[in-house]
Amino acid sequence: MASTVDLLIDARWVIPIAPAHQVLEDHAVVIAQGGIVDLLPATQARSNYNARQSIRLESHVLLPGLINLHTHAAMSLMRGLADDLPLMEWLNQHIWPAETRHVTADFVYDGTRLACAEMLKGGITCFNDMYFYPEETARAAVDAGMRAAVGIICIEFPTRYAVDAQDYLRKGLAARDRYLSEPLLSFCLAPHAPYTVSDRSLEQIVTYANELDLPIHIHLHETEDEIKESLTRYGMRPVERLRRLGLICSNLIAVHAVHLNHEEIDLLAHYGASVAHCPSSNLKLASGIAPVARFVERNLNTGLGTDGAASNNRLDLLEEMRLAALLAKAQSTCANSVPAHTALHMATLGAAKALGLDHRLGSIEVGKLADLCAIDFTDLALAPVYHPASHVVYAASRNHVSHVWIEGQMKLDQGQLTGIDEERLRANARAWQLRLAEQA
Repeated sequence: MASTVDLLIDARWVIPIAPAHQVLEDHAVVIAQGGIVDLLPATQARSNYNARQSIRLESHVLLPGLINLHTHAAMSLMRGLADDLPLMEWLNQHIWPAETRHVTADFVYDGTRLACAEMLKGGITCFNDMYFYPEETARAAVDAGMRAAVGIICIEFPTRYAVDAQDYLRKGLAARDRYLSEPLLSFCLAPHAPYTVSDRSLEQIVTYANELDLPIHIHLHETEDEIKESLTRYGMRPVERLRRLGLICSNLIAVHAVHLNHEEIDLLAHYGASVAHCPSSNLKLASGIAPVARFVERNLNTGLGTDGAASNNRLDLLEEMRLAALLAKAQSTCANSVPAHTALHMATLGAAKALGLDHRLGSIEVGKLADLCAIDFTDLALAPVYHPASHVVYAASRNHVSHVWIEGQMKLDQGQLTGIDEERLRANARAWQLRLAEQA
């Protein structure tokens, strides 16, 4: 007798990510109560299951939902505000002053909602955020029906949100307590960077991370200037300073990690830390190119991030996959560095592992949540299809994403958002643009 389930998705190709390097043809994913209960040939699935809803994706590849391992979602409202500038000039003369004048709870909520819509349309089902007013990031993600790892930001200087490091942590932990039972949310401790957070605050963050089993999400070795400043101020490179303070651990997510030497890469790998590689942002801010081929060689877990839309200017993980693979080949002068399946792993299971969510997300496996995305290969620009995985990484764009599900609930249907008013988002974005432009 056929079992009754909620949803059966039958696709031309399924790339489950685990086992690695596998592409399944004409298979179906079976979903009940938001979780994956089976993955099997489509003909067998139709015999074994009676689905309340059945979807046939005749020319599509089905993937786990993409996971954006580093972003500042609310900064979507600053997209294009200050382009073509080096990092510290961009921060000190443009971004931080604009944040001082404009970043409020409403700004964060509206900007995060805009970012959620953009990310969902590009196949991203989960994002790891670092920004002010984390409770508003959480509220916006829940309202959008999107999964988020919300950063409890810590920085030493005052803003509208908090007066000092202790205030940031207190408010962020209170937000975590309020949303602790929300299934779409998890939390990270998010000290901004070694150069903006004191030893005392970093030691306190290690204590919280150990007590609460939370990841630590921090910008690290993004620029050469950051390292020079640390040598002058502390007599050591930032990674060594964090090691002495206890932050180099399996919970660490080192964002950017552009300027790591071989010993530092080995150190992070030894402790089971992770890297959030953000190739577009690193290129645009001229920060450099992270040694990703070396990360892979040394088994340093790596995920992909977009960074914020103010420094990218796209929240497009398909673009980050392509760049990550191509830059690794150019830098290593080895054409098989970061092959397509490795790039796909970074955008899915690698990011899930960094967040401590790989038991729930990142691959199409029985027992995991049904966070999925589909890419339509019918476009002439995607013909013919020899290898679906390489097509996803090297040929497809976010415009080819056709469907997205989070816990089996459809968020994108034939390229159209199902629960978000796009016109309202555009109107909000225009209103914020006028406000920021007036005082720029």
